[in-house]
Amino acid sequence: MSIKKWWIASSLLLAFAACTVSKPAATSLDHIALYTQNLKTSTHFYQHVLGLDTIPEPFHDGKHTWFTVGGGAALHLIVGLGAPVAQNKNTHLCFRKASLQPLIERLVAAGVPYEDWAGTPSSITTRVDGVHQIYFKDPDGHWIEVNDARNR
Repeated sequence: MSIKKWWIASSLLLAFAACTVSKPAATSLDHIALYTQNLKTSTHFYQHVLGLDTIPEPFHDGKHTWFTVGGGAALHLIVGLGAPVAQNKNTHLCFRKASLQPLIERLVAAGVPYEDWAGTPSSITTRVDGVHQIYFKDPDGHWIEVNDARNR
């Protein structure tokens, strides 16, 4: 077999192997959906207090607001919640910001109480790795953590 034929055969064999032994597709977050009592109030909170940007939503029915949350993922607010549901702090959304101080100022201005992990009002948790965290609730009682973790 000539070198040229060997090279072509080898290349075809490698291409076939690459196609048939591919890795399964990775799973990635697409969106998180939260039920809300008052869409206008919750939209204002996530947009102006938390600082998320809205993105187009396809329904145009006045019952949805979509936000980008980074990495191609979205947060969907959907109106229809009858009453806020008590949530354990362990069940929470977590966002990362470069600095907590501007957010804390917006929370205080909006009258939104925040706390550390232990529940101490107006306090910041410092994890063992140096990351700072605060916790607060959205208008429907969903817990939110915001931290200043750097790229992990």
